[in-house]
Order: sequence, then structure tokens, then C-alpha cells
Amino acid sequence: MISVVLDTNVVASGFFFSGPPARILDAWVDGRFTWVVSPEVFEEYSRTLLRLSARFGGPDPARFLSRLAYRAAWCHPVVSAPAGCADPDDDKFLHCAAAGGAFIVVSGDRALLRMFGWQDLPVVTPRDFVDIVLSD
Repeated sequence: MISVVLDTNVVASGFFFSGPPARILDAWVDGRFTWVVSPEVFEEYSRTLLRLSARFGGPDPARFLSRLAYRAAWCHPVVSAPAGCADPDDDKFLHCAAAGGAFIVVSGDRALLRMFGWQDLPVVTPRDFVDIVLSD
């Protein structure tokens, strides 16, 4: 089974809307891949989902976050140098992927997508992930 790191924009889009990000979350629920998270990444997911839910309404993310906390493959990156992403806040996803042995990072963020190949790690859009990895 492949290991995957999801950027926060993918998680938020999948949680609140339909489309490729929602298909990715459904695939994880169905056990089609292992979701790798670090404490820093999980904190960003939590903060973002709770803020968006409070602001715009919609489903309560608490149960989802609890399930993720229980089922995720946790890693604890030891960061010795920045990954070099144009948005340094996105480095945490690359460090998480490297520390957790992830096969791929899925993101809609241009700065992160430009990091394709960092430490031989593919960074792809949700649509590409669905079309290439989940199509079988």
C-alpha cells in the first residue's frame, strides 16, 4: 500500500466539498492508501478545519480528525535544513513525506507543486492523484 501526504488545501476541499479531493478522502476511508502525518501537519489540518467549520458551517470535523489521529501513520521529522519551498510554511509537508517514507505528496498549492522531485518525491495535484493512482 502506498503512503501519501496530503496538503491542507486537499484535506479542507475534500472535507467540505465534492470532486477529486473528496474522492481522495473516500479512498483513504476505504483503506486504499496510508496517510502519513506529523504533529505539525495534523495541527494545521485541525486548525484549518475547525476554523472553516466555525466560519461557514457544515460538518463538524471533530470525528474526522479523531479518526485521522487514530488511523494515520505518524512520523516525527527531524529538520536540519529548510526544504526550499517558495512558501516556507509548506516545507512541513515535504519533511513529513521524507520522514514518513511517503510515496507522494498531493497538493493544489503552486509553491508545493513546484517542489516536484525534491528528494525524488513526486508532488501532484488531486486530479492527477485520482487519475494516476486511484484509477485502477
